[in-house]
Amino acid sequence: MNISIAVPNSSLSDESTQLDKSRKISLIARACAIFEIDTIYVYHEGGSKSETSLIVTLLKYLETPQYLRRRLYPKLDELRYAGVMAPLKIPSHMPMINPKKIQSGDIRDGVIFFLKGKKFVDVGIDFAVPYFGKLQSGDRVTIQFKKGYPDFEIKEITKENIPKYWGYKVKERKNLSEFLSSWDGNIILTSRKGKPITETSLENFFDQKPLLVVFGSPQRGLYDLLGPNIKNIQNSKTLNFFPQQATETVRLEEALLGTLSILNIMRLGYI
Repeated sequence: MNISIAVPNSSLSDESTQLDKSRKISLIARACAIFEIDTIYVYHEGGSKSETSLIVTLLKYLETPQYLRRRLYPKLDELRYAGVMAPLKIPSHMPMINPKKIQSGDIRDGVIFFLKGKKFVDVGIDFAVPYFGKLQSGDRVTIQFKKGYPDFEIKEITKENIPKYWGYKVKERKNLSEFLSSWDGNIILTSRKGKPITETSLENFFDQKPLLVVFGSPQRGLYDLLGPNIKNIQNSKTLNFFPQQATETVRLEEALLGTLSILNIMRLGYI
């Protein structure tokens, strides 16, 4: 089942320093990796351009295998505190290895680069693997080895053809209402004003359609953001995953872990 989330570009507004903002993004990325989120949508809701850039950059950086980060990310101010962020340790985050250990069928992420006028792909094996596809220098690609060492032969594949979880995508959306109207699947709007979560409230949400789980901002919930239109969103339910919460608010990183934990248990049929 394909599950994506939508968070606002004002998600970091309750943090005062870039260090704390980086730590919060790390927690968000970890939650998404744990529960195999397909896409993280960052919708615009009053956040500044710099904060939006920070969220998107750090989420993409964390999803990138470590051996590719030097090629894909120059020295950026957004990465000043990259060292405090916990690694995702998802299947695509493999260590660099001896090229002799590569076997037919192995899958790795890579980056295209030019060498002496020819295209190669860096897949973290300390060996320039020839590339004959259409992508250009600096483009990221997922490849599967058709032949191992020493006569490497590869083919491009998509994440949909990989049996393991291979990471999330990050996309921006300018307008939340328009985005929800165009979503081709089911939608869960999370709010303390929604109906308390029950087993029956989600019984029709775990079919083959993509599921989008939407979260509000630290200052404004989804009822404030969407107004009366919240009742007219097709294929959606507004649910409270934290009934009788004892705290005044539930922080985004807490809401993500709690909500996705419940959805994961129900998706797998454990209750």
